[in-house]
This record gives sequence, structure tokens and C-alpha cells, in this order.
Amino acid sequence: MLALLENERQALAALDLDSILSLSDGKLELCEAIERQAHGPLDEECRGLLDAVARLNAVNRKIRNLIAANVEARLGALAGRISLYGSGRPMVAREAPYTA
Repeated sequence: MLALLENERQALAALDLDSILSLSDGKLELCEAIERQAHGPLDEECRGLLDAVARLNAVNRKIRNLIAANVEARLGALAGRISLYGSGRPMVAREAPYTA
């Protein structure tokens, strides 16, 4: 799982959508396999590994959210829906006055 999460971080950095989706499916499959094999309480080593996995997954989630916010802001700016400098008013495309 740690290797999968590291690969996910690299895919996020490269904006490789196919890899991101594939790795997301891999995470779900691996979680299901771990759940099927889990019997009784976890030992200290397993708890430590799960803690490391949770931290790395949280970092990847933050990176993914930053990328998504950046894309949303750029698309909004292109569509004229948001202000680039936070004035609170939507940007409206205006034609330049005609000058001959």
C-alpha cells in the first residue's frame, strides 16, 4: 500500500489521469484484501504501518484537492465566472471600445 500511495503521488505530480484512476482502483482493491485477511486486534507493527499509510494518503488527498482547486479556478477564470483577485464579483468579458 505504501508503494501504491507513492506511485499515486508521482501520478498526481505528473497529472497522469490514467495512472491516478488505476491507482485509485488499486487502493480500493488492496483495502478490501486487507479487510478480508484482518483477524483480531492489530499488533504494534501493523498499527504503525497503517498510521504511515493514513498519513501518506492524507498528503495525497491534499495534493489532489490543491490540483482540483487550481483547475476549478482556471476554468472559472476562462468562463468569466470568478474574479482572479478575489473582489467577490464575477469577471465579465467586455468588448474594447471601438477606436479608429
